[in-house]
Amino acid sequence: MSAKTRLGIMMFLQYAIWGAWAPVLSAYLIRDLGFSGGQVGWIYALLPLATIISPFVGGQVADRYFSSEKVIGFLAFTGGVLLLVVSRTTDYTVMFVLMLAYCLLYAPTLALTNSIAMINLKDSEQEFGGIRVWGTLGWIAAGWLLTGWRWLAEDAAVPIAQGDTLFLAGVISIVMGVQSFTLPHTPPQKEGVKPWAFLESMKMLKARHFAIFVGITFVVATELEFYYILTAPFLESDKIGVSSTNVPAVMTVAQLAEIFVMAWLLSYFLKKYGMRKTLAFGVVAWPVRYIIFAIGTPAWLVIASLALHGFCYVFFFVAAFIYVDKVAPVDVRASAQSLIAIVALGFGRFLGSLFAGQVRDVFTTAGETNWTYVFLVPLALTLLCAVAFLLFFREEAAPAPAEAAA
Repeated sequence: MSAKTRLGIMMFLQYAIWGAWAPVLSAYLIRDLGFSGGQVGWIYALLPLATIISPFVGGQVADRYFSSEKVIGFLAFTGGVLLLVVSRTTDYTVMFVLMLAYCLLYAPTLALTNSIAMINLKDSEQEFGGIRVWGTLGWIAAGWLLTGWRWLAEDAAVPIAQGDTLFLAGVISIVMGVQSFTLPHTPPQKEGVKPWAFLESMKMLKARHFAIFVGITFVVATELEFYYILTAPFLESDKIGVSSTNVPAVMTVAQLAEIFVMAWLLSYFLKKYGMRKTLAFGVVAWPVRYIIFAIGTPAWLVIASLALHGFCYVFFFVAAFIYVDKVAPVDVRASAQSLIAIVALGFGRFLGSLFAGQVRDVFTTAGETNWTYVFLVPLALTLLCAVAFLLFFREEAAPAPAEAAA
């Protein structure tokens, strides 16, 4: 089996783990365990929190002393065992502690799998996209596998297993742990990633338009969690009426659209319209999605609007990393990528998880959630972001290396 095939399988399993639990765990926690929105928000906030901490684990300790494939294998296998335990847990405090431990194991693998792939590809710029797309396919496959599992349970008149979404993620994680030892041998990188690397690019915030861009990215990232946390329970509500069995498969509409937009539309838009207009398309797609969610009818339109995730995520967040790479001086380019990752995927998603959970609680009375009011909140905030972006953001030349690195 070729190295590229083994790396593709690794990416498939890496994101199948995440895709097995992240889209639908909130519905299970609310529906079956009776957790509040605030409690669910904290459970989801643990992975962004671990993402902030992970450079200290993966970059400064693990991949400095052990080969990358062994580190990934240990983290994935141990994390899988933890997930199996979490799937049988119903107490909030115990689940919080176990999920925190799990997220601290999973978060470093996100960077390590990217790193091991790039190191072992002949031309990472040309070949990495073909490897990474298997991650999105893995996310989709996990959703369909979970739905198929639930269909079989219904046909056999067997109650759906408690915590099946976490159990499936645990099984896939254990498989990945074993598969990781078949990956190309990748010795430890003695020059680990600097955990405070993003501080080197802070001088770039002196550039007005870059600071505006980073601020808007932060706010939009907080609103991303309304989609990740609340879409599943929203689809299962009486207003939309998707069965809990079908929700995992229905939500993969977003990832199918993501593949299409990333593979065919992103490069076309960047070439034809330029970076600013491409980002503008992305930021405007956010309030469009949330206004459809807020109206909530007809149900088919809500389901179809899941495809907007491809535009929301790819045209804004993926394009954002490309934009940062474009404007950052060469000597701080890596740290600028760390900065935007910490802002968006770390602090933005962490605070957004807590915020989304609290908003759901505010508009829930006697177990009934007013989904229109819930989604008016991200609608208003993303609409303000879109207006601010269109009015105030302009592409700006990168600051001189001396200025940025001073």
